[in-house]
Amino acid sequence: MNSIYKFLCFLLIAGLILSCDTSNKTNSQKNKNEVLVLGTIHSGHRTDSIYNISYLKRLIKQIKPDYILAEIPPDRFEEAALGFIKNDSISEPRVMRFPEYTDVVFPLTKEMEFEIIPTAGWTKPMADERSQKLRAIRKDSTRAKDWKTYLAANKQSDDVYKATGKVNDPYFIHTNTYDSIQDISLQVYNRLFNVELGLGGWDNINIAHYWNIEKALEKHRYQGKRMLIIYGAGHKGWFLRELRKRDDINLLEMKPFLEAIR
Repeated sequence: MNSIYKFLCFLLIAGLILSCDTSNKTNSQKNKNEVLVLGTIHSGHRTDSIYNISYLKRLIKQIKPDYILAEIPPDRFEEAALGFIKNDSISEPRVMRFPEYTDVVFPLTKEMEFEIIPTAGWTKPMADERSQKLRAIRKDSTRAKDWKTYLAANKQSDDVYKATGKVNDPYFIHTNTYDSIQDISLQVYNRLFNVELGLGGWDNINIAHYWNIEKALEKHRYQGKRMLIIYGAGHKGWFLRELRKRDDINLLEMKPFLEAIR
């Protein structure tokens, strides 16, 4: 009898453990955050006939994010936000370069409930050093072959992009094909100069951006929220390759949201 009792207790405990484990898995699945990556064309939004300021506003309204992970350096965000609260405009030098924030995201805070999380790894010293080193490489006769290879890759990427007939097409920008075309030049740039450019190298700056993005993803893990990453379209492929490695998020395609605002 004692043996039977112990066996029944064992089955009960095992059942409870399995039940809790199943419940936790179900909750984790249910509460995974949804993540999207929106590729922007920066100043092009002010002039493009389709992928313009109005289009970007409608797209973000359709997405309805809880958090926007922005290409804004954390040390520049407070000044930009306070300026907008005070004057309905942004004069912070770095942020004002990006109309997706000055003309779209910040104004939408008056209509929508989302939190802006600054995630850019950019710093002015890094950018200045990168520009200085690139100028030095361009003028260095011993690096002429590298510079020629870099320019040729840029031209090839531009030519392939133009040949698609879909320049600045928001549908095309949010495809793997677009990312592959960008990689024609970016991977050559990365291979030739990443180490030399230090923090401003292509892989290196994306690592810095993504480190901040990951901090936000970890902080809000399993909250069942929708997180929208907004960066220049060239960064999109790099981020997606990293995001696809995560099993704690649901990575959404942009196409259904683009279709919804046609």
